[in-house]
Amino acid sequence: MGSELLRALRSGRLGWAIVISLRRLVLGFGLSVVIGTLIGLASARVAWLRPLLRPLILGLQALPSICWLPLALLWFGLSETAILFVVAMGSVFAMAIATEGAVLSVPPLYVRAARTMGARGFSLYARVILPGALPGIVTGLRLGWTFAWRSLMAAELLYVAGGLGQLLTMGRELGDMALVVAVMLVIIALGLLFDRFLLGQIERRVRTRWGQET
Repeated sequence: MGSELLRALRSGRLGWAIVISLRRLVLGFGLSVVIGTLIGLASARVAWLRPLLRPLILGLQALPSICWLPLALLWFGLSETAILFVVAMGSVFAMAIATEGAVLSVPPLYVRAARTMGARGFSLYARVILPGALPGIVTGLRLGWTFAWRSLMAAELLYVAGGLGQLLTMGRELGDMALVVAVMLVIIALGLLFDRFLLGQIERRVRTRWGQET
C-alpha cells in the first residue's frame, strides 16, 4: 500500500488528481456557499416565504447528492460543469439550513436597536444580521464542505474525468487493491486536513472573537 502510494506520487498521477479534485471542490463549494447563504437569509427574514422554502429545502437536502448527476448530464452533457453542479447541489441546502438557523438566532433586540439608529436594507444585513449570525454560518460551512466533498467523490466515480475518483475507478478496473486503499487514505487525510486545520481554525477564531469560546 505504501509503495503504491509512493509510485503514484512519483509518477505525478496522485498530485495531479488532487489538484483537479480540489479545484472542483473550491469552485462548487464556493458557489453553494453564495447561493445557500442567500436562500437561508431569504427564508429567515421573509416571513411569508419561510413556509414555502423550508419544506422544499429540507426535502431536497434529504435527496442523495448523486441523484443530481443524471440531471446534470442531461443539462450540461459530459462536461466539467456537470460535476460542479453536483458538488454545488450536494451542499447548497445544508448551507441554506445553517444560515437560516443562524439568522433566526440573532436576538431581535439587536435588529430593533439597529433600526432605531437608522440601519436599513443592506446596512442592516451587513452590520448587524450577518455579523450576528456569522458563528452559526461558519459552523454550517464545515457541514456543507463535508457534503460537497462526498458529492465530488461520488460524481468523479460515476463520471470519469480526472481527479481522485478516476484513480479509484482505475484501481477497481485494474483489480489493484493497493491503489484503491491508498487513494482512500489520501481522501481521508485531505478531509481531516481541511476540517481540522482550515475550517476548524476559522470556526474557533470566529467563536472566540464573538465570545462563544475562551
